Amino acid sequence: MSPVLHLICGLPGAGKSTLARRLEAETGALRLTSDEWLLRLGADGYDETARAAVDDLQWDLAQQLLQRGLSVILEPGFWTRQERDRFRRRAEALGASSRLHFLDVSRDELIRRLIARNAALPPGSFRVDPKDIDAWTPLFERPDADELDA
Repeated sequence: MSPVLHLICGLPGAGKSTLARRLEAETGALRLTSDEWLLRLGADGYDETARAAVDDLQWDLAQQLLQRGLSVILEPGFWTRQERDRFRRRAEALGASSRLHFLDVSRDELIRRLIARNAALPPGSFRVDPKDIDAWTPLFERPDADELDA
């Protein structure tokens, strides 16, 4: 059986980390989470330069694991179709399959969850200002049906 690259897609507060932990437990895939690495490095969750560097390092590691036949879970959100397509092509080039997991959560529910999370911040998480959801929503490209069937 070929390794699987699991792509967790959704906005902050959608439940990406919760789903990634569940997939890790159910499948044995290695979960790579940018927020956890950024926190360990003492970086700010809103530092896009640091986040990009961590995401690049995680992809380097993910490639090695996929080439060795191990499945990987990435959860940076995969906000655009272009990004999702790029990672699907990368997985295919390595002989791995990919699976997109889309967490479709309403704006009001995202805000409710972020407020609750910020009040009792779980380990490995950053505070996220719920007001940012309105700025981020127009940047997020919901997966089409063909992406979810792939």
